[in-house]
Amino acid sequence: MFSGFSPLRWLTESSRKKLSKQCETRKQECHVTERIRQVVRKEFIELFRDKRMKGIVLLLPIIQLFVFGYAVTTDVNHVLTAIYDRDASPDSRELARRFEGSGYFNIIYRVSSGKELQELVDRGKVLCAIEIREGFAKDLARGFPTAIQVIVDGTDSNTASVAGSYASRIILQYGREKGKHIEATPVKLDVRARAWYNPDLRSRNYNVPGVIAILIMLICLLLTSMAIVREREIGTIEQLMVTPLRPFELMMGKTVPFALIGFFDMLLVTTVGTTWFNIPIKGSLPLLFLGTAIYLISVLGIGLFISTISRTQQQALMATFLFFAPAILLSGFMFPIENMPVPVQYITYLNPLRYILVIIRGIFLKGNGMDVLWPEITALSLLSLLLVGVSSLRFKKKIG
Repeated sequence: MFSGFSPLRWLTESSRKKLSKQCETRKQECHVTERIRQVVRKEFIELFRDKRMKGIVLLLPIIQLFVFGYAVTTDVNHVLTAIYDRDASPDSRELARRFEGSGYFNIIYRVSSGKELQELVDRGKVLCAIEIREGFAKDLARGFPTAIQVIVDGTDSNTASVAGSYASRIILQYGREKGKHIEATPVKLDVRARAWYNPDLRSRNYNVPGVIAILIMLICLLLTSMAIVREREIGTIEQLMVTPLRPFELMMGKTVPFALIGFFDMLLVTTVGTTWFNIPIKGSLPLLFLGTAIYLISVLGIGLFISTISRTQQQALMATFLFFAPAILLSGFMFPIENMPVPVQYITYLNPLRYILVIIRGIFLKGNGMDVLWPEITALSLLSLLLVGVSSLRFKKKIG
């Protein structure tokens, strides 16, 4: 009755089917990987065929880094200053020397009248003017209140406020030293300010880490946004659509090269920043790579979305800069987010640059770890998934 049944044969046929399915799946996976690899190879060939593009990818990050490291600074040094010493006493001359020796002020004019002082400020020849009133030394010797007028050019509000603060500090310090020689009951008040994480208050330490995020956004947005548009303009998008490439494979092939370039630029800027500018990295490098990878996903998603709504490379370029400029302004790189209007503060939550700046500066300057940066990393991850999801749907619809 069961003479024709063989358990061994049944098991062999079942295993054979299972192995056949596994081999078919592996073949499909190999085909998918191979197709993506070929698109990536094609993108790199097209990208580096133009010598100017090599300069953009390799030299632009270095140029931007030196611009932000040296030229873009909020440090106030060697402020052009004029002084009107009406007292002409040893004490007033000593105070003038204190200003020159501080390194913050450069006294280039010594005038003999208030009119000359005003004219220098009006013409913009000096940013700071100091007038020492007559009887300054006598008032100090007697312990009487005295006054020194400091005039700063408020056209540049940041420089004016910092220069005014430096001048007040120098005058108060000189007054305290002179007051020690006066027989009076001193005020027992000792205020000592200390800056953590950036003891020298160098703006370079604040700017250079932020350049990493800005360069990644600029280069990846430009390259990704014009990737599909370039294919459409030269007429090769139709050829790609009739190939076995699926929309997902084409999207991966178009974005992977720019992700690799973004990582390369990040390593390049980090290396130059730490070796040339002596910017410390107090935190974890793997955490820096993780944050950069998540940020790259969000930037590539934005660039992909721009490429699907643009018909020409000019439109893609304009759309990129229309997004790039507000992204910097609303990131906290130049202006504190807390000082912005409340509705604008809510808009900044949709800006990936806001989160990566906190992550990078926290890792570089503060040595923060995942226990501190997890809110920013989580928010950036969710935003990246949202941006990539919307861009992928738009991309598939446009290509399909």
